[in-house]
Amino acid sequence: MQKSRAFVLLLASCWFSLYAVSLGAQEWDDWDFYATDLYARGDQTFTITVGTIMPTVFIGFNESGDRTGTIPHNFSPAVGGTISLAYTYFLGANLFLGGELGVSFNYTLRRNTLFVVPFGLRAGWQFVFGTFEVPLLVTFGMARHSYMDAVYWGAFLRGGVSVFYRFSPEWSFGLNADWNWYPQRPRRDGQRIPAENVDAHILGISISARYHF
Repeated sequence: MQKSRAFVLLLASCWFSLYAVSLGAQEWDDWDFYATDLYARGDQTFTITVGTIMPTVFIGFNESGDRTGTIPHNFSPAVGGTISLAYTYFLGANLFLGGELGVSFNYTLRRNTLFVVPFGLRAGWQFVFGTFEVPLLVTFGMARHSYMDAVYWGAFLRGGVSVFYRFSPEWSFGLNADWNWYPQRPRRDGQRIPAENVDAHILGISISARYHF
């Protein structure tokens, strides 16, 4: 009787072990399939990003409106910060559209602070390599610049690349690098002032958490 019970228990444990392994294999197969055909039309993501920004190249202009080359800027060597929220809608397995809103800041040499609030439309193409995703994107929109009592509205253009790790079907985490172009074309009494035009180029390095739904 004891041998029969032991044999039944052994068979039961083997069955449960095989069942657990098969479930694990099934889940892994599902994830492999999901990762292979990861996106379809209608898939969406919501992304929160935080990071640093660094002023790089600033281009000046003369009174005729011609570029004169690089000019010094008044920003502190200390890096600034940025945070943004973005929504993305996939039109297919790779192509996506969306929008974003962010806030960034930089300190000047006199320890004053420049705040920039960019918002715009974004579009891009995403490559998928297993559980790694590499989106290339371009964002175009408007930005509000505020420095002490001065406020300026202007366009901005951003190009970037990211590398995301798909932690689960719902979440991915990534590292981003982007190049930002802020062309400033100020006016005084409704008239342009070409000699005060500046093309500001800003480098951004950030991390993101992305929710998929």
